[in-house]
Amino acid sequence: MAEKSIYQAVGKRKNAIARVYLKPGKGELVVNGRSFEEYFGRESSRMIVKQPLELTKLTNQFHISINSSGGGLSGQAEAIRHGLSKAILQFNPELRKELKKAGYLTRDSRVVERKKYGRHKARKRPQYSKR
Repeated sequence: MAEKSIYQAVGKRKNAIARVYLKPGKGELVVNGRSFEEYFGRESSRMIVKQPLELTKLTNQFHISINSSGGGLSGQAEAIRHGLSKAILQFNPELRKELKKAGYLTRDSRVVERKKYGRHKARKRPQYSKR
């Protein structure tokens, strides 16, 4: 384990970017200056963010400060999970195996396909009429 006071990492998902800062503390999470529960209203988003902490059993060891921007709340939650996993890895590289197995270190690169000219959406074509 490296002896550093702050561990930081960047996580991404869709158009969302999350900068995650871990400091030794009592386990509070702050997202964009607001409390974690206030920022994420959905229980599923909160669960997604906490997954790496629960997997590695580090739930109440860090004060976690997060700057998140872009995309929607679900994309931001997954970006935070990605960044948090990378920051935990800086704290303890021996946790890589379990984080990798759970899929938290892999950047989910799926993004929305762009709309093409002459189409209603990315792939939806105009209605065909024979006459």
